[in-house]
Amino acid sequence: MSTKTSNSKYTEDWIPVKNITNGMIELDNKYKVTGVKVIPRNIFILDNNTRNNLIAMLKTFYDTIDFEFWLISADRPVDISNYLATLQIQYNQVGDPRIKKLISQDIEKANDFMRDNVTDTEYYILFKEKNVDIIQKRLRTLMLGLSNCGIDSVQTSNADLRTMLESFLNGGMKTENKAVLPSER
Repeated sequence: MSTKTSNSKYTEDWIPVKNITNGMIELDNKYKVTGVKVIPRNIFILDNNTRNNLIAMLKTFYDTIDFEFWLISADRPVDISNYLATLQIQYNQVGDPRIKKLISQDIEKANDFMRDNVTDTEYYILFKEKNVDIIQKRLRTLMLGLSNCGIDSVQTSNADLRTMLESFLNGGMKTENKAVLPSER
């Protein structure tokens, strides 16, 4: 296997990603990286027995996975601009000063969230494989196993994978252009 060298300052020019399609990252070596997005579940609101049972079921599930996989958590920026626009419309339409004050306070809180760059953490189980039939089988295995533990999941989407790559390549910072390598020190 030959290694591609590049003097480009863009990470995208030297990582082995050929394409992102059908919820899979296609690599130059013909492998495809895909997996499932785990829908978060707050186990800390469960009683101790239920929580311990869920953790035991997850341990058993992970032990039954017979292929290499990665557990990934990635932060995704939360966009509440539509919510802010809705609040502003409500504020403009309301005549009662008490309700206007409440809406104004909500707008202020939402603006605080925006200034703090609030993110939502997403969780993924990813794997790589060349054979599409095996990929489909592994996806079913993961989703069924998580479902048996009471946890919902869906196959990764193209947008999920792009956001995840951008997050890792740019230290979690959203960019509008290509990913840039850090400058030499």
